[in-house]
Order: sequence, then structure tokens, then C-alpha cells
Amino acid sequence: MKTNLIKIAVSALAVLLVASSCEKNFDAQIYDKLSSTNFPLTESDFENYVMQCYLPFTGVWDYTLSASGPFYSYNKGIQCHFNQPSDESARPITRWWSTTLVECNFQPCETWGRGAGDGTPSYLNKVRDITRFTQVIGELEETDKLSDAKKKAFIAEVRLIRGITMYYLMHIYGPVAVIIDPALVKDEDALKDWSRPSLDQMCKYIEDDFSFAVENLPETQPQSGRYDRDYARFWLMRHCLNEGSHMSGNYQKAYDLYKQFTGGYQLFTKGDNPFKELFYEENEKNSEYIMTMETTTSADLESKNGNGLCILNYVIPMDLAREGEFENLDISWSGQCYAVNPKFYDTFEENDLRKACIVTHYNSSWGAGSYSPETINANWYGYIIWKYPMTKKSAYSGADYPLARWADVMLMRAEADVRLNKAVSAEAVDLVNQVRARAGLDGLKAEATASVSAFLDALLMERGHELFWEGQRKIDLIRFGKYHTIMTADGREPSAQYLPMPNFAMEEAKAANIALERYFFRDDYDGPKTPLK
Repeated sequence: MKTNLIKIAVSALAVLLVASSCEKNFDAQIYDKLSSTNFPLTESDFENYVMQCYLPFTGVWDYTLSASGPFYSYNKGIQCHFNQPSDESARPITRWWSTTLVECNFQPCETWGRGAGDGTPSYLNKVRDITRFTQVIGELEETDKLSDAKKKAFIAEVRLIRGITMYYLMHIYGPVAVIIDPALVKDEDALKDWSRPSLDQMCKYIEDDFSFAVENLPETQPQSGRYDRDYARFWLMRHCLNEGSHMSGNYQKAYDLYKQFTGGYQLFTKGDNPFKELFYEENEKNSEYIMTMETTTSADLESKNGNGLCILNYVIPMDLAREGEFENLDISWSGQCYAVNPKFYDTFEENDLRKACIVTHYNSSWGAGSYSPETINANWYGYIIWKYPMTKKSAYSGADYPLARWADVMLMRAEADVRLNKAVSAEAVDLVNQVRARAGLDGLKAEATASVSAFLDALLMERGHELFWEGQRKIDLIRFGKYHTIMTADGREPSAQYLPMPNFAMEEAKAANIALERYFFRDDYDGPKTPLK
């Protein structure tokens, strides 16, 4: 979504906080004074009201709802939470808050604070966003200013956004306290209640939001970047697959959703290396992308000029020479906070085209010579993520950030098939082999398809190679029951399965006489169910 964020005036009666606008008539109206009598009144007003709910899903540093950074901001977002504490990530010597997560030592997160003034703000504060979305849903439900069809479409849009927010928070902390009933958004007791719902209940909240979106969102939206029905199908499929082991019928739902997509998607296969070229700015409108966060090279990441893809600031070594494939880099600063684990790189097959998106050698601009795999642990600690390369000279890449790809859907269908039927089908093998073929690889070997467990092991590896650094790996490792096992083998035994409730939540719960467990563990966690000190 090529987004501009427009600050809106606030009144005590109607809080519009911030509205976001996208190109192609995705613009917000500004009111000098807001009240329940003059806003929202028209369909356009309500559309602006809905648009401000996209703020947590933009590519800027911070926003004004929960002040804890958007999910797609690389300094704090999903890569930090789901790629850093995984086998994809190398271990930096020292890189601020990211060191805590990459080492899988989550205990220091207990001290993370509530808001932007804290050096390490907690994403738990995004429960405030969920309450805000619930308020918007309630006001949409009550209005008589919209047709029933438009009302349902707007509500579905906000419920998808709310469901994604709950999904991310659950996979960061485990189940968290949320307000999903509009009647409770101003209830003081409800606002003070930090008690966790059960895992099944939290999963049901998320599934209900995704299902409502699948049933009521338009198949296509009038503006580029707004969430549509296929994107809702993607999220429902992902969630049902994640929770199928304990939520009855979820594997069947995930399996069935595959054939409900209407966008005619297919793997991108153009170019000498179609996987690498898939992520080029020139190919950002392609048949594989179900949904993207659209970006612009004019971004400043301060909410003035749209979304920015700032990942290069976080993956490029400070002394990298601007030559060869790096000659278009015009970024003003860089510091390699994120890097690919050499052990993970070594799991790729030799002729896998996807390896071209990982750089293992570079020349120093500081006269320090060349860095290579032989210098790992001496001068640099991991390889360069080059999945979103600069093909034009600019400070920020204009390549859209993929939020949902058809390759992921194909792999999810294969997994749902095998988990549902407890057998390895020809269709499941074919889906995986199509993804492998795009990467220049032969089909899976016979031993990888000889049993359900062997196939799932191969599929987990395939997902890692296909989707590396797209914000999914830790969630995948937990779903496959391998998180503690794989990270411990890598020398980073996780101190817990999820991040702890931070001190501010524990203290507020105690003051309200609410029992709150600091740590959450799933019943099927493959590690110890007590936090390591």
C-alpha cells in the first residue's frame, strides 16, 4: 500500500487519531473540529475511519496508536520477532534489543516498556490497537448512514486487520487479553483485565475475524493495497494450518481454502533466476503476489512520503563497498543487525537458485580487504540478506514488500493435505516440486516422500528456503514441533517458547487483583515448560 499518513484533529467525542491514504483516491478528509455530529456522516467519512486501522501495517518507524512500531518496520517488526530468534538468523556480537531475541534469551524482555519513550518498547501495547479496532467495528455496526453491503464490507476490512493483529500478538506472547466486544471498549474493569484467554479461545477470536472477512470482503478493492477477500483467505488458511492440531476441523478448512482463491495466481517464472527477480522493483506487479505493502523510493520513514522498505539499512555492513550488485545503494546509514546464519545457508542444495538472494562475500570500503565465509566469527558474523536488491540508485528500495505469495499457499496446501489425511499424496509432492522447480531443483528424493514424518521434515526445510526472512520462521518451527530442538542444536536454547508478559502488565494485573501468568507454553512444546534463567 503506497501510503501517506495524515494527522487528523482529535476531539473528546470522536477520536480519529490518524488516517492513512493511498494512491488512487485512498485519501483522507481533514476536519477542523470533530464531533459525533459532524464525523463520520458519509460513506467517504466511514471509509477514512476504516483507513486509519491500517497504521500498524505500514512501513514507517512509528505511529500514534500504540507507539510501538508497525509490524512491517524492520527495526522492531515481524522480522525481529519471527526471524531473529530462529535458525535463519546469525548471532550478532551486539545490536541493541535484537541481541536479546537472536540469542533466544527472552528474560530481558520482562523489562521492556510500554511506549515510544522506552528504548525497547513492548509490542504488547498493541492490545490498545485491538481495542481501537473493536471501537471502530462497533460504530460501523450501529450507523444507519451506510447500506448493509457497504457496512459489512467495512466491518470485514477492520476485522481482518484486527485478526492479523491478534495473530501476531499471540505468536509473540501466546494468548493475550483482548477486547473484541464493542460494549466493553470503555469498561474500566475490562480495560484493566490482563488475564490470558485460553489458547483455544484466542484462536477462535482470530478465526472468527478471518472467517467474517472471507465471507464479506470484496473480491477486489477500488484502491491498490487495501485488503481483499483473497488476502483474508490466505490468513484463514495460515491460521487454520497453525492451529489444526488442537482446533477441530482446521486442517480440513486449510485444505479446502486452496481452491477458493479467485485471483488466478501462479508462480513467477520469468528471467534467468525467477526467484531472485520476483523481488525486483520492476516485477512488483506479478502473478505470484496475493498482497503486498507497496513502497516508494521517496519514503522518509517518518510518515510523510509513504511506506519505505528500509530492510537494507539493517542488513548491509557499514563498510560494504558500493560496487558490483551493490552499486545502486545510496542509503545514508547501515548497520548489519540482521544476517543469515551460515549454518542455515549450508542447508541449501548446491544448485538452488534461491541462494543468490544471500551474499556470502563482500569488499570493505574501509581498506579492510574482502570478507568471505572463511572470515566468519572474525570480522563479520553472518551473510547478507539480499532478497530485496536495489535495481535503481536510491536511498530506499521501491520494491513492494510481499505479504502473501502463491508459493506459500502451495506449500500450505501440501502440508494441510498430509496432516489431514495422514498420508503423503501425489498432489502434495507435486506442489512442493513445483516450488522446487522454480528454484532450479529436481523433485524431492524418494526418502523425503516415504513417510509423513520424512515429508514434513522436507517441507519444513523447503519453507525455510523459500520464505526466509519474510517473517514466518519461528512460527513454522513451533508448528512443526521443532523450535526448541533446532535452536538448541544451533547453540541457542530458547529460554521460553514465547516472550514474557512485561513488567508493566504484571504490575497492572497485580493492582487489579488479576492472576496473570508471565510465560505461556503450548501443550505440545518440544522444550521444557518452565522459563530458563
